[in-house]
Amino acid sequence: MRDVLDELLGWWQAGKEVAMGTVVATFSSAPRPPGAAMLVGPGGEAVGSVSGGCVEGAVYATGEEVIASGTPTLERYGVSDESAFAVGLTCGGILDVFVERVSQADFPELGDVADDVRSGRPVAVATVVTHPDPGRVGRRLVIRPEGAPVQGGLGSDRADDAVTDDARGLLAAGRTETLEYGPDGERRGQGMRVFVSSYAPRPRMLVFGAIDFAAAVAGIGAFLGYQVTVCDARPVFATASRFPHAHEVVVRWPHEYLAEEIAAGRVDSRTVVCVLTHDPKFDVPLLTAALTGPDVAYVGAMGSRRTHTDRLRRLRENGLTEQQLSRLSSPVGLNLGARTPEETAVSIAAEIIALQWGGDGERLTETSGPIHQHAAAFVDDAEPRLDEDAELAAIQDEAELAAVAEAASDDDDRDPDDDGAMTRS
Repeated sequence: MRDVLDELLGWWQAGKEVAMGTVVATFSSAPRPPGAAMLVGPGGEAVGSVSGGCVEGAVYATGEEVIASGTPTLERYGVSDESAFAVGLTCGGILDVFVERVSQADFPELGDVADDVRSGRPVAVATVVTHPDPGRVGRRLVIRPEGAPVQGGLGSDRADDAVTDDARGLLAAGRTETLEYGPDGERRGQGMRVFVSSYAPRPRMLVFGAIDFAAAVAGIGAFLGYQVTVCDARPVFATASRFPHAHEVVVRWPHEYLAEEIAAGRVDSRTVVCVLTHDPKFDVPLLTAALTGPDVAYVGAMGSRRTHTDRLRRLRENGLTEQQLSRLSSPVGLNLGARTPEETAVSIAAEIIALQWGGDGERLTETSGPIHQHAAAFVDDAEPRLDEDAELAAIQDEAELAAVAEAASDDDDRDPDDDGAMTRS
């Protein structure tokens, strides 16, 4: 919902009725993750995407029906036993899309949720997507961290308590997924499926070094959904005008700033650290802080192979162990042959994404097997798919399962070197 929140909130505030289709589960090679959303506006507008263009037409038609009836529905889109093109999802995957009407009457808590999301405060929305009692489908809870009030209700105190506890755990981890309970919230039962969409603060990208490469990295980091901070000790270079895509520009000694952020608990397992300073007096203390601190998603440092060798020597002299040094990506990025700052930023982003999802950076045309990896994600709203056993158990129809299996089998440095070239092993 985050990607369509501005349009959704505008119509909600104007008192309009909107249909929202949300991906609540994916199986096999699905193009969009759980949480991806599409709107059907009051004037027939289409905003957002649930499949990258494959089934939007079907979701649009369902959305029009839901606006008229007010009755939410869970739809499954995927290959059929007649033709893999019958429903438009040609990738061999399956999507479960929950389509509901959104208005001030249907979703009175939306304004508060939007305020939390925009302010970076953690909030989760838990919605019943299947239930033996049709009257409970579409009921929701708005859940915040421990101690904060819960809004809404699922139809029973037992269900509210069970879902609240589980949703707070998902929210703390920044995860979005569908949970299953008994009709009254029994943990060992079946019949009620609840989609929990977590809106944790965006993961951070800390870019150190106010150079032209940093401007490009900040831009692609913001594009990927990171909260980007650029830090440099030189006030003449560390200015907001030079880094328009950064959310924050800080004039501080890099290692001091990072140490303070770690001490304040603002660096976590989703944080990405990009060291572009290319100067030992900045690099060594900064990388020492980054590699001896809490585990982060990524630590990359720009430099040629000669710079990298010298940097490792200095870090070892500074007391770092081989295990700590193994966390360092240097020279930074994937070997794309990049030379310009913009190309280098793509290379760095590609390495971050590959580590995030367990990719190997090879050309897809030269590989086989599933395209989408099943590794855990650290970017908000980009959740892992169900594992293979869970997928097989969740797909009940044998013909559909056979079609999915058949489709899946078919489918499924960044810094100038001494001679002016980019280096990366």
